Amino acid sequence: MGCWFSKKSKRKSPEKEPTPKTVEDKANSSSNANNIDLCSNTTEDPPKQYSWDKREKVDPKDFMLTGLKDATVGRLPGKLNGQQFVIQDCDNCKIFVLDHSATITIDDCTNCCIVMGPVKGSVFFRDCKDIKCVVACQQFRTRDCQKMEVFLCCATQPIIEASTGMKFGCFQYYYPELAFHFKDAGLSIFNNNWSNVHDFTPVSGETNWSLLPEDTVVLDHVPAPDPESEFKSVRVSAEASRSIVPMTKGGRRKESDESCLFVFFSGDYTTANARKLIDEASGKGFVLIQTKEVSMRPEDVSRVFQNDAEGLLEWITNGPVTALELNGDGVVEACKSMASDMFSGTKVFVSDNRNTSSRDVDNFFNFADMQMGL
Repeated sequence: MGCWFSKKSKRKSPEKEPTPKTVEDKANSSSNANNIDLCSNTTEDPPKQYSWDKREKVDPKDFMLTGLKDATVGRLPGKLNGQQFVIQDCDNCKIFVLDHSATITIDDCTNCCIVMGPVKGSVFFRDCKDIKCVVACQQFRTRDCQKMEVFLCCATQPIIEASTGMKFGCFQYYYPELAFHFKDAGLSIFNNNWSNVHDFTPVSGETNWSLLPEDTVVLDHVPAPDPESEFKSVRVSAEASRSIVPMTKGGRRKESDESCLFVFFSGDYTTANARKLIDEASGKGFVLIQTKEVSMRPEDVSRVFQNDAEGLLEWITNGPVTALELNGDGVVEACKSMASDMFSGTKVFVSDNRNTSSRDVDNFFNFADMQMGL
């Protein structure tokens, strides 16, 4: 008996007859079909997306101002959202950057007024002249600049290099989103070293920087946005009473030999309580010299508060402490009275008497400066 393939068929036909399949052929055919289906499914799957593919595409031009003259320009709140920003080659411009950002560099600008929202990193002016600005940042630096007036909030020591005619004042500014922008930029309104300027290139017998008079009106130097500009809808104020950052005397000479240390320990209303105390003390004629917000360890509490440390140790675990130096004749007794009347349910430290209050102030603020690397 012959097998299937013992003879070739002699029947001629225009179409070739199908060859009967063995079990093995059928198995191979099924396998190939599966492979084809798998390949087909693979090609139809969408390409894998990574996190960086999903980021919104940004146009670098949206994050720079360059080559402008006689213009009122800038960015409204919500337009930068923490991005870097560049300002360069601008002349006679009013610039309002009313948002938080990562860093801002300003190059080759002349005769400009500039307002900057909080900057998480550095603000760097280079080769600029006749600039008036309001700035809040972590680091402030100038190089090869002339004649600048700066209303500053700076978490670290401001640095000038090869710069002359520099004048500094305390940050005084408000717009509705500013408090949120400070938080987004990681800046504390109580850490402001605006008057502690370091001149990297001093010249013997010359003074490259000075402090603006205490009664300087910010809007006389850095005007509010023009009513017809795109920034007219932003409610701007430069009154000291509305400023997000407390107005401090800084490095100017104190009016009185008596100062008081007032410390708030971290809680739900620390900032509001500190502002309430500042307003009350100012209303009584006392002057706010400086403020700091820092974290403390148990050994720091012992060193700073000495005999009063034991009752304060448990309170530092809640978060940073906020300290104020208030100055004026009779300020210690007045602060003790305000603490009792206004903050009876809040944990605070107040200097006990005027004989030890100066030591309290020095101990705390020397510690805070070391903590912040000043």
